[in-house]
Amino acid sequence: MARYIFITGGVVSSLGKGLMAASLAALLQARGYRVRIRKFDPYLNVDPGTMSPYQHGEVYVTDDGAETDLDLGHYERFTGVSARQADNVTQGRIYQTIITKERRGDYLGATVQVIPHVTDEIKAFAMADTDDLDFVLCEIGGTVGDIESLPFMEAIRQLHNDLGRAQSIFVHVTLVPYIAAAGELKTKPTQHSVRELTSLGIQPNILLCRCEQPLPESERRKIALFCNVRPEAVIPALDASTIYAVPQQYHAEGLDDEVLHAFGIEGAPQPTMDRWIDIMDRHSNPEGEVTIGVVGKYVGLPDAYKSLHEALVHGGLANRVKVRLQWIDAELFEQADNDIAAELEPMHGILVPGGFGVRGSEGKIAAVRFARERNVPFLGICLGMQMACIEGARNTAGITDASTTEFGATSEPVVGLITEWATKDGTQQRSADGDLGGTMRLGAYPAHLSANSKVASIYGAQDISERHRHRYEVNIGYQEALEKGGLIFSGLSPDGRLPEIVERPDHPWFIGVQFHPELKSKPFDPHPLFASFIEAAVKQSRLV
Repeated sequence: MARYIFITGGVVSSLGKGLMAASLAALLQARGYRVRIRKFDPYLNVDPGTMSPYQHGEVYVTDDGAETDLDLGHYERFTGVSARQADNVTQGRIYQTIITKERRGDYLGATVQVIPHVTDEIKAFAMADTDDLDFVLCEIGGTVGDIESLPFMEAIRQLHNDLGRAQSIFVHVTLVPYIAAAGELKTKPTQHSVRELTSLGIQPNILLCRCEQPLPESERRKIALFCNVRPEAVIPALDASTIYAVPQQYHAEGLDDEVLHAFGIEGAPQPTMDRWIDIMDRHSNPEGEVTIGVVGKYVGLPDAYKSLHEALVHGGLANRVKVRLQWIDAELFEQADNDIAAELEPMHGILVPGGFGVRGSEGKIAAVRFARERNVPFLGICLGMQMACIEGARNTAGITDASTTEFGATSEPVVGLITEWATKDGTQQRSADGDLGGTMRLGAYPAHLSANSKVASIYGAQDISERHRHRYEVNIGYQEALEKGGLIFSGLSPDGRLPEIVERPDHPWFIGVQFHPELKSKPFDPHPLFASFIEAAVKQSRLV
């Protein structure tokens, strides 16, 4: 039976519970254990699919088509274990399930209540499909004391009693702030946070203390005394130079040893850290540097492109170079007095990422044109590929009115709403006036690549599978016109109806993809498209 590690947070949000969960899972995995991480989100949205990136960061998509919290990206990147629908649940989805059951009469006339119905549903989610695992890590979103997280706290309290102390523990991530005026680290916020947690019936076994300054042994003993834990169970977590340094840092502080001790596991093998040592060696000893311009819509919040940022870093690790990202608001290029050349000439590569809506679209098209005309390596992702097709239609295929129906009615719909597509479960259909949530082409789909294409050589294969999240597609009816203009459709869905990849053979490196390759990239296994893109940027840097 799997052992459970429940991870909570206190004092303030954004302490890095997701990163902590991912790092701990990676350490347990490095010892030979089978792990899976799950995220409980207390908000009432059914999933983050309809939320603005400014509200909650990027939406991470799994192979099975779930729109999930960005923390699942951390989980995958650190463990290599593919996340799935069952690994992320929101309070909204819990209530949706319960109300559906109630309307159906499943509760046989009972009064539906938070206890036991809501908590039972949460517990069922935590326990599902875990028979083949050694450890299940469950991260509770939000901060202890939040009203909306109370059902989850009650559920894990009950589950701890159901499982017993040998099968479940609690890890609490908290803050030990440094007060510069006093020159001291303050333990009181941690004490209050643990007191709040114990008032809910949860006694943490381990405290992970985020701090900017080293935590003196005297302060560790003080926290242990007031919070009723072993001094060895108070783990300092100082800021790291990169997130990929965190597993080694936490191991050095004894986090994984203390977790095993809490479960009564003795004589476990030491973790094999070669993977993380190599990553940090590549990060700390680059042999060059490239600058990538990301021309997007949500550049004011880096978390909106979290997986993209990490995938570019991974491309740098693959080439042993530092990747410097220049976030550029696409709307800047829509202003008459803005000099696009001045902004983009210093870039060694240009990337136009995914997004929704018309805002900034003409600026993205202008960036594509610059990359094409100046022979700068270009990667377009999802909407970025669509903008590359519209740019090509307008400027190389002679279709001056080319546009997308996403932005309004057009006489030349080079990009349009996808109304049906084939899946392993049959044909999926959508309409323009349907619900927005969960109705896109979501999850992993296969694609077939042209044998002599650049992407086939990059992948080293002609048949691939990548994750999608989009409602609009490039119109296959424009293939002939676009290819006459030099933009080749080098990847298609197996039925040949949906364009998946376009490229320009006469360009040093110009590729657009309808899917999101960044979602599958890992520091120890960089996605081939990003590794190749950064390699092209390195060559470009030598030409500038």
